[in-house]
Amino acid sequence: MYFTDVDSPLGPLLLTAGPDGALTSLSVPGQKGGRTVRDGRRRDPGPFRAAKEQLAAYFAADLKEFRLETRAEGTPFRMRVWAALDSVPYGATATYGEIAARAGASRAAVRAVGGAIGANPLLIVRPCHRVIGADGSLTGYAGGLERKVRLLTLEGVEAGAPAGMLMEPGSR
Repeated sequence: MYFTDVDSPLGPLLLTAGPDGALTSLSVPGQKGGRTVRDGRRRDPGPFRAAKEQLAAYFAADLKEFRLETRAEGTPFRMRVWAALDSVPYGATATYGEIAARAGASRAAVRAVGGAIGANPLLIVRPCHRVIGADGSLTGYAGGLERKVRLLTLEGVEAGAPAGMLMEPGSR
C-alpha cells in the first residue's frame, strides 16, 4: 500500500493507493472519517503522478472530469450511491433525494444515502461536494462546509442555488 501528500488550495491532500496503483482514498486534514497513514504503508509519489496532474488541472479549472483508476471498497448499497455521485457532472448539483433515486433507493432511504455519501473515501475525485439539500442548502461535507463552498465556487455553482432538479452548468 502506498501514500503521498499533495498540496492543494484546500490544504494538503492525503492520497492512498493499493499495490496495483489504483487510488483508494483522497482525504483532507480534519476530515470526518478521513484516512490516516497506517503501519506498512510506503510513501511513494510514483503511483500518484496522474492524480497529482489531474488535481492540479482541476484546481486550475482546466479539468472537468477525472480519469483515474480508483478502487474503493464498500457495501453494494454504498457502491450504488457512489456510482450515482459519479454521474453528477462538473458545475452541477443534485439533491440527496436525486442521488437516492439514481441509486435505486426509496426517498425514505435519504438518510442512509447521506451516510453513504459521508463515507465516500475519494473526496473531490468522487464529487460528493455536488450534493445539496432539497432547499438548496449546503448540508454536510466530510471535508468541512468551507471546502465544499470552495469546490462549488471553483466549478461555478452559486451557493444557495435552488435544488430539486439536477442543475446543469449555465442553467442558472
